[in-house]
Amino acid sequence: MLIAQISDLHIRLPGQKAYRVVETDAYLPPVVDALNRLDPRPDCVVITGDLTDFGRPAEYAHLRHLLAPLQLPFFLLPGNHDDRQALADAFPEHAYLRTDGPFVQYAVEQYPVRILALDTVVPFKGHGALCAERLQWLETELAREPGRPTLIAMHHPPFKTGIAHMDAIGLLSGAPELEALVGRHPNIERIICGHLHRTIYARFGGTVASCCPGTAHQIALDLRPAGPSAFVMEPPGYQLHTWQGGALTTHSAVLGEFPGPYPFHEEGALIDE
Repeated sequence: MLIAQISDLHIRLPGQKAYRVVETDAYLPPVVDALNRLDPRPDCVVITGDLTDFGRPAEYAHLRHLLAPLQLPFFLLPGNHDDRQALADAFPEHAYLRTDGPFVQYAVEQYPVRILALDTVVPFKGHGALCAERLQWLETELAREPGRPTLIAMHHPPFKTGIAHMDAIGLLSGAPELEALVGRHPNIERIICGHLHRTIYARFGGTVASCCPGTAHQIALDLRPAGPSAFVMEPPGYQLHTWQGGALTTHSAVLGEFPGPYPFHEEGALIDE
């Protein structure tokens, strides 16, 4: 099984620049094209939040237009820049977005690795949280299939990254409870997250938690305690999570035109010239 992950699209309307710099909507079509051209093809794409920049209906309509060429099944999660209701209204065929409760949480069952989407959003706030209701949902879902390989997808990472201004709006409540819960379920192969606009890995609850780069701008890598809130125009990226031989392996890729690939060998020998 091959799972593609993209995150933090921050879609604005055509001609509108996020933070006066980034035309985020111009960056998504090349990402979609790259995913469509992958060989082997991913089984699905998980999009881990901050789908739009302000959660406006017009932004979701534009997002829908930009995702229309994607030839792969995809699953949407809200981030702190999103509005749950506007998201559900824009994608009515994604029935999992419409739930009886206040949160967008769902299970994807049709693949060898089960995907559980966990909602960390606190409306109108940058930080995330996991309340007792959300954690109980996760506990119940995990108890249903205790032996099945499972991946948890969420927007806010449950660990400190060392990037101070992002940690200040990280998962500010529920992380210790989540860590204890995850530790009780050894079938959790990975926790995949967004929010940080960078490739980051951490040990968490006996498994590995990771962050995916953004499809447009990236958070500046600044580990100073008083580092400013800032972003850089490093290349957009995505991640591929491959399940084979009972193990999940993650690859990170960046978009751009680069020389190569070049061969290492010629006529069965390592090139020496």
